[in-house]
Amino acid sequence: MTDLHNRLHGLWLPLVTPFRDGALDTASLRNLIRHYAAQPIEGLVLGATSGEGLALSLLELATLVEVVRDELAMIRRELPICLGLTGAATARVIEALDATAPWPIDCYLISSPFYVRPSQRGLLAHFTGLAERAAHPILLYNIPYRSSVGLENETLLRLAEHPSIVGCKDCCANRAQTRELLRLRPAGFRVLTGEDAQSFDALQAGADGAILLSAHVETATFAAIQTHLKAGNHAAAAALWERVSELTRLLFTEPSPAPAKYWLARIGLIDSPQVRLPMVEVGEALAARLDQEIARRPAAAAAAGCWLMRSSKPVQMRAISRPGS
Repeated sequence: MTDLHNRLHGLWLPLVTPFRDGALDTASLRNLIRHYAAQPIEGLVLGATSGEGLALSLLELATLVEVVRDELAMIRRELPICLGLTGAATARVIEALDATAPWPIDCYLISSPFYVRPSQRGLLAHFTGLAERAAHPILLYNIPYRSSVGLENETLLRLAEHPSIVGCKDCCANRAQTRELLRLRPAGFRVLTGEDAQSFDALQAGADGAILLSAHVETATFAAIQTHLKAGNHAAAAALWERVSELTRLLFTEPSPAPAKYWLARIGLIDSPQVRLPMVEVGEALAARLDQEIARRPAAAAAAGCWLMRSSKPVQMRAISRPGS
């Protein structure tokens, strides 16, 4: 367990959850941890949007955390773990908080209740109730295009006063709201951008870090962008952003995390691109585009190849079944 407040900056990876034959693939999970623990990341998010958390049982979530924590201990890399939770009913999220209280995690990432569309007063009461019950600090997850209701800045700023609410993953997709939040937030309240395609703008505006699915690819580049911005090297940061900005759109061409899983399976970091219904694997056209992009980014494939060579796995692009073949 880590000093969370000092680690809520830089690049965090919202790890995909690998499956094989419909079940949690712990061997591929360990592969992912060994690979990404060697990259310049500050923390891991498990079981959130990219990790298909809504498709995981509580037992699978527990296994996910256990395997990741065990692998990190084996390779002696200390990284904070943030666990994604959500639910449409406050009482059920509290049940999940109680069940996960003894788990070896550092914080929660909790989105607004989906489907029911509560008012801002309802959201304030919901998150306050969760913060009063949670055994670990909470990062608010503001992603209105998935939850159907967004946290307005007035509500966010009131919640930021609670000692158990330490920050926000900002996916509001509203540039003006993001900049206002960064300007008005209290000292110590961390804002990490989670909108991949808009992350550069948020980081330039002062976001403390980023939680990016796209960082499964070109991890070091996404980390270096933040390092350059922090040092005031905006031209260098912009040049690196130009290198990966198209990637942030390509990996969301079809519902995430299917494109990222296809990429990771193609370069051999996971055994299968499987997702769980109602998610489906990428279509044939996107698979072809992803193959072209993988071939165009030899450095990204080489980074995986270096790890594969160290772990005595064959260093080659893995052939996987194309959709429709």
